[in-house]
Amino acid sequence: MASLMVRVRRLVQSRANGIFSHRSFSSPAHPIPVTLIPGDGIGPEIADSVKQVFTTADVPITWEEQYMGEEIDPRTQSFLTRDNVESVKKNKFALKGPMTTPIGKGFRSLNYLTMRKELNLYANVRPCFSLPGYKTKYDNVDLITIRENTEGEYSGLEHVHPLYFTLFVIYNTGSVVESLKIIITRHASLRVAEYAFRYAKEHGRERVSAIHKANIMQKTDGLFLKCCKEVSEKYPEIKYEEVVIGNCCVVLVQDPSLFDVLVMPNLYGDIISDLCAGLIGGLGLTPRCIYVEYNKANPTALLLSGVMMLRHMDLHDKADRIQEAVFKTIAEGKYRTEDLGGKSTTTDFTKAICDHL
Repeated sequence: MASLMVRVRRLVQSRANGIFSHRSFSSPAHPIPVTLIPGDGIGPEIADSVKQVFTTADVPITWEEQYMGEEIDPRTQSFLTRDNVESVKKNKFALKGPMTTPIGKGFRSLNYLTMRKELNLYANVRPCFSLPGYKTKYDNVDLITIRENTEGEYSGLEHVHPLYFTLFVIYNTGSVVESLKIIITRHASLRVAEYAFRYAKEHGRERVSAIHKANIMQKTDGLFLKCCKEVSEKYPEIKYEEVVIGNCCVVLVQDPSLFDVLVMPNLYGDIISDLCAGLIGGLGLTPRCIYVEYNKANPTALLLSGVMMLRHMDLHDKADRIQEAVFKTIAEGKYRTEDLGGKSTTTDFTKAICDHL
């Protein structure tokens, strides 16, 4: 166990140096306001876990909690209210729990079409790495997926074909619908490519892989690759390669250590980042959440998202303490939620983390 704890400490330090910002720590004179949107489903309970852990670690922030509306807000066309969005704009820092968009009901996506477009959140950064003490099929995963977040297949531009509109109205059937599947611009592609290469340089990464389907999507994905190639020439110290999405999936499940930083359009990033989560044990271990029964949810994803936020706020000592406590709890194996093969409740798992603090 002592050897395992040494590995955990080394992992914490390497993640602090290799995944997050290198900015030096500075103690704020006053608590920093942070917007907290618990979300729905298991969101409120894992948000409570985050609040408990942050309080135990004496993190100098104050939560400004925002709750979704019970009806569609016409200003955002979703259950997110204008107050929710304005709170994030005002505070500049936010932590958001899971939100459910009813499938096929005509509601605007809470995550993408509302938050991401309203706040211009153009790069989705998702670290994925193996944790010591939790055995999976792979123990050498250490990669970053960077997903363009404002356009592509998730632009939400779709409608019933006008020639069949009468049929749709009379019989309430969407027999033929059209969707503008690909919206890719030079501006957005250059922006996310620049972010990926700058991220790789600042965090000691050696390779950036552009994931695409340009053999079929020659114009759109072709433009994305052209932009990535253009940016790569500014970073000769970073190796650059282009990988077709299908080949990327094959290599990821065969030997994920062959990848370092992956940058890609929206839809590919959504799929690949979830695939990468599966390599290390599931969505509950990456900066997102896993949906399970009440008081059985794994809060690790939201906690690690909180750690990323703390590093962005230059609160590195607090981030280190919380991250090490999370890793120790998982590595010890005494308290694990069901998705990690254990029987602990969310409450028990959270208390174990707090005890380590």
